[in-house]
Amino acid sequence: MFANILFPTDGSPQSEKATNTALRLAQLHGARLIALSVAQPFPFVPLADGGIVPDTQVFENQINAAARGNLDKVSAAAAAAGVPCETILSTSHSPYEEIVSVAEKHNCDLILMASHGRKGLNKLFLGSETQKVLAHTHLPVLVLR
Repeated sequence: MFANILFPTDGSPQSEKATNTALRLAQLHGARLIALSVAQPFPFVPLADGGIVPDTQVFENQINAAARGNLDKVSAAAAAAGVPCETILSTSHSPYEEIVSVAEKHNCDLILMASHGRKGLNKLFLGSETQKVLAHTHLPVLVLR
């Protein structure tokens, strides 16, 4: 039923837990897993004259290394489970847009992602990439909590 499953991961405990489900589902369907980690660049805000500009390169190197580490964990687990796995590291200010774009570009027929399950004001202020993906894709999305 599913041939290409997109699995966005941010390295959170919820994403790490969802890795096992993604792998089991891929095994069940004989599917390829496409693991995606989106590194968000430094949110540069122009400062007034005389402001201090942070070293954005250090930030971006660290965030990319963390994203690569998340993908390496999924790739190793997929290899151990005998599941074909492609890893993609993207950089975007808008992770949900990148998730939807990668799913379409790689002909995915399912997006499987973890939800942080934020409630109340945290949900309002932090938003939900999962909700944005649900609102902007025509593909089925399996949300794990």
